[in-house]
Amino acid sequence: MARVRKAVLPVAGLGTRVLPATKSIPKEMLPVFDRPAIQYVVDEAKAAGIEHFVFVTGRNKGAIEDYFDRAYELESTLSSKNKTGVLEELESTLPEPGSMSFVRQQAPKGLGHAIWCARDVIGDEPFAILLPDVIVKAEPSCLAQMISVYDKVGGNVIAVEEVPEARVSSYGVIDPMERDGAMVRMKGMVEKPSRETAPSNLAITGRYVLQPEIFGLLAEQGAGAGGEIQLTDAMARMMETQDFHAVVYDGKSYDCGSKIGYLEATVAHALADAENGAAARALLKAMLG
Repeated sequence: MARVRKAVLPVAGLGTRVLPATKSIPKEMLPVFDRPAIQYVVDEAKAAGIEHFVFVTGRNKGAIEDYFDRAYELESTLSSKNKTGVLEELESTLPEPGSMSFVRQQAPKGLGHAIWCARDVIGDEPFAILLPDVIVKAEPSCLAQMISVYDKVGGNVIAVEEVPEARVSSYGVIDPMERDGAMVRMKGMVEKPSRETAPSNLAITGRYVLQPEIFGLLAEQGAGAGGEIQLTDAMARMMETQDFHAVVYDGKSYDCGSKIGYLEATVAHALADAENGAAARALLKAMLG
């Protein structure tokens, strides 16, 4: 069973739900407390052993590539001023040389099409997908928990979390077959079902480990919801021939693609910060009066 070494991060989206902030800044570069949202997603993947990152980009996303490069003038200035702490923190965000690839999705044809654009870099091996709109606070990282299950059962693995039954119509949920602790063998997925017809309250989080056969299915996948090529449609077809398991991961997700979710993520990470958490808590209490 091949090891999961590569991850795809689809970052070509326009971020319309958080306009006007994203008019000139990629949504993935919006700061969540003290660093861009994309840094948290990359750190999660690194903690799971991912060695190579494939960013599927679009127009006006050059800031993401620049962020993961050296900033010689800034580093020189920090060094000359003896700001070693900040310089070391910047150094820690730099990837290993050659560990990141950037491919272009020239047209907004959907998530499935974005993943298909990474096919030549991924090749014939299993890979992870991390949707950058979603930040997950978890220990071990969400993807690490998923890969632990993958190492046991192989196949394809999806991260899910329990949501209130009254809110299942806002999510894609899985149709479970049997559950063993945090691992759920699944037989299907349902997009935004009604509360009465939902097969479960286990919502899909935006983290996947998939086999490379998905690329062949995506290549011939027709347009689905919204006139776009949907990853879930291809996954549903792959379930006919391959096993799928879900992991009810231990952690908390934040939807940074919405304004309130972005605010929640910022507050949560501020409160959890070792250096500034106490001050952030005091400030919030004072503001709430």
